[in-house]
Amino acid sequence: MSEQQKAPSFEQALEELESLVNELEHGELPLEKSLEKFEKAIQLARTSQQQLQQAEQKVTTLMAAQEGSSESDDGEVM
Repeated sequence: MSEQQKAPSFEQALEELESLVNELEHGELPLEKSLEKFEKAIQLARTSQQQLQQAEQKVTTLMAAQEGSSESDDGEVM
């Protein structure tokens, strides 16, 4: 399964991550299941971090484009 093909949305990843953390905190799972859930939680955290970085990059790009547009507009007389 490809990460891009089945990557959950940011909100879905956070919900699932929260659920996994709650299950792990209760400590009632066998070791093997705990490790599986921990591994899944790490994957979700990485996916969420990547999504946040992509969103931050888009915002930075848009802000830079807006600033560039404003600077070119400053010299114009209307």
